[in-house]
Amino acid sequence: MAGTMRNPVPPVAQRPPSDVSGMVGLLGLIALGGWIALCHFWPEIVTAFGLPSRAERLTGPSAALTGLVVAALPMLLYELLVTKVHRRASTGIDWTRPRPLASAIDISITKLAGLWATWAIIGFLYCVARWYWHEPYLLAMNVLGAAALPLFVLSVPYVLWLDRVLVEPRDACWHFGALLIGREPFDPAQIAIHLRAWAVKGFFTAFMISIVPGGFANLVTPDWSNFLAGPVGVATLLITLMFVIDEQIGTIGYILTMKPLDAQIRSANPYLAGWLAALMCYPPFQLMNPPDRPLFYLTNTYGDENWWHLLNGQTALLWLWAALLVFLTAIYAWATMAFGIRFSNLTYRGVLTNGPYTFTRHPAYLSKNLFWWCASLPFVVTSGSAVDAIRNTFFLGCVSAIYFWRAKTEERHLLAEDPKYRAYSEWMDAHGLVTSRFHRLAATFKRRRQITLQPAE
Repeated sequence: MAGTMRNPVPPVAQRPPSDVSGMVGLLGLIALGGWIALCHFWPEIVTAFGLPSRAERLTGPSAALTGLVVAALPMLLYELLVTKVHRRASTGIDWTRPRPLASAIDISITKLAGLWATWAIIGFLYCVARWYWHEPYLLAMNVLGAAALPLFVLSVPYVLWLDRVLVEPRDACWHFGALLIGREPFDPAQIAIHLRAWAVKGFFTAFMISIVPGGFANLVTPDWSNFLAGPVGVATLLITLMFVIDEQIGTIGYILTMKPLDAQIRSANPYLAGWLAALMCYPPFQLMNPPDRPLFYLTNTYGDENWWHLLNGQTALLWLWAALLVFLTAIYAWATMAFGIRFSNLTYRGVLTNGPYTFTRHPAYLSKNLFWWCASLPFVVTSGSAVDAIRNTFFLGCVSAIYFWRAKTEERHLLAEDPKYRAYSEWMDAHGLVTSRFHRLAATFKRRRQITLQPAE
């Protein structure tokens, strides 16, 4: 018989503190909610106060992008004035010992060469990649194009100012500049870190900016009272709101990757598997949508509206199912909101241990996949074909498997980067509401398998 059963995870006394305060995302949510309400009720505000403006809802791209600023401002103020993130050692900044400008200027010139060359490479890739010049990416290209000259000009005083207080100004960007200039030795490993980080920022920033206006318009444009008559309308309105929260807060995270905010990309995922798993989920590499993609799982269905077509006429079940879908989407939005100004894919920017990350290491992936299963019900098909039902179910299973793969590659990256994440992972294995149960099931299965495979005495 095998020995006594033991907990395979070393006990961890308590959950490690989070690098992001829960107040940060909450303040962004409140500000964003106020802006959404203002844009929706703008006709009523204009009429009530006799403002010199057209009495129309503010639904355009400018209103959507302004929402990013409105949500970001209170988060930034809280981080700087209350949390004082600029004082953290993890910024790599020592404000008490600024070096003379003369001693930093050569370093800054090298770094600017690396930064500008990086932007030129990203700009070139935007130019040659055809999908960036069609909607919805075209708006992102116009926004980034308009920002290019101001960013170029402002980068000079910013880098000169920052290099005076950085503990080690010869960072990854400097090493890339040193490669280009050829005057000083450089570290290829640091260059790889720099290029991976900017690959994440360049790819995902354009994507996030491109989706912000569409979601914002979908939420602000319609008359909300039309959605309140039943469970389907209420669920549709609230789910749209949750996705807008995710898009807006997430976009802010990609934009504000700055060391003085302790929001820099400390490292991007170095594993090819991590990049493959992530890129499969985003255009133009996405495998799930549109219908011509290999893992499309909505053939001969009503798409994400399949649930209410199936339950139509069963009011109590519709309300229950609507509440479930809203709950799952709220968890998904909360998972992004919890990052505050630090959300981004494929990166390490600190460790989150609060909010929904108290219950599982991957609340966004878990809730998103459960939402897809519950909303689309892929095994319910309009054609009545068992083949369609089997194929849809299999393909959605493949999608969920990709997200599981993403989760494991992210864990591998973070476990290698930060002892705090290792402590958090161990704590979650033992105490997490969701994670601990899966861990115990896996441990039980492993022990039983070992017992079964033992040779007879």
